Amino acid sequence: MQIILVSRHLKAARTFTIMPWHVVATLLVFLALVFSTSALFSWLSVHLRLPLIEDLLVKLQLQESQKTRNYLDNNLQLMATRLGELQGQVLQLDALGDRVSGLAGIKREASLGIVKPSQGGPYLPAPTSPNAMQSEIDRLADEVERHSDDLVYLEFKLLEKRVKDRLLPTMLPVKDATLGSSFGYRADPIAGLRSMHEGLDFSAETGTPVVAAADGVVLSATYHPEYGNLIEVDHGQGLTSRYAHLSRMDVTPGALVKRGGRLGAVGSTGRSTGPHLHFEVRMLGVAQNPAQFLKQGEEYAQVRRR
Repeated sequence: MQIILVSRHLKAARTFTIMPWHVVATLLVFLALVFSTSALFSWLSVHLRLPLIEDLLVKLQLQESQKTRNYLDNNLQLMATRLGELQGQVLQLDALGDRVSGLAGIKREASLGIVKPSQGGPYLPAPTSPNAMQSEIDRLADEVERHSDDLVYLEFKLLEKRVKDRLLPTMLPVKDATLGSSFGYRADPIAGLRSMHEGLDFSAETGTPVVAAADGVVLSATYHPEYGNLIEVDHGQGLTSRYAHLSRMDVTPGALVKRGGRLGAVGSTGRSTGPHLHFEVRMLGVAQNPAQFLKQGEEYAQVRRR
């Protein structure tokens, strides 16, 4: 590129030729001047402590400090909120664990090996640092996890108890009946001789419904010379129950029966002196006192006795 200068003070026109390296050199010189000027200005502002620059630096420092403080305050607030939530969860889980352990019929602290040490003293609040708050959050998170594990264990024990309760013959097989002969030795009502009575007799009108004392499977439903119409129910683990002298049998062998499900009706079939239900409970074929099972239910205490 050429530049021609024409002036009345010049005798002749001058021509300048600008090469690319001229442009590059000019830019480099310009940048060097800008950098030098900025460096010099910064050096003077620091060493001579110019008020304008010093105020600008102070403002920048204050802004950065305020941002840092706001960030810390926000984090502390979030941590405090999280800490409060965890504390509330621990209290709720602890109370829930106590209620569930009561329903499961176990002593929670004794069974899980939890021993709370005795503590006391005046309350002296202390400032909480972020590290201390984070440590407390971690501790409470572990506490929540431990309580959750405790509840899983209690849920298992409660389920186990419910299954066990449903399989134990604790429900009265006849409603609104009168308790006649109890379990043990008695004078035989027909022969008049001392004999062993291996069940409980519930006196009721013929046709009164007879229900299963617990969940199980019907082993047999047949006529027996002494028991009359007899239903035997298997409750598992070698535990069975018998319902004798029935006037009617409403189930067949192999049928699944639920606790409280109808089996038949009171009668006086077989070796009997009148309408009643002869109820037995056997473990591995050995007669047990049915009252020991029925007493675990809520109805047995209300049975009328002669």
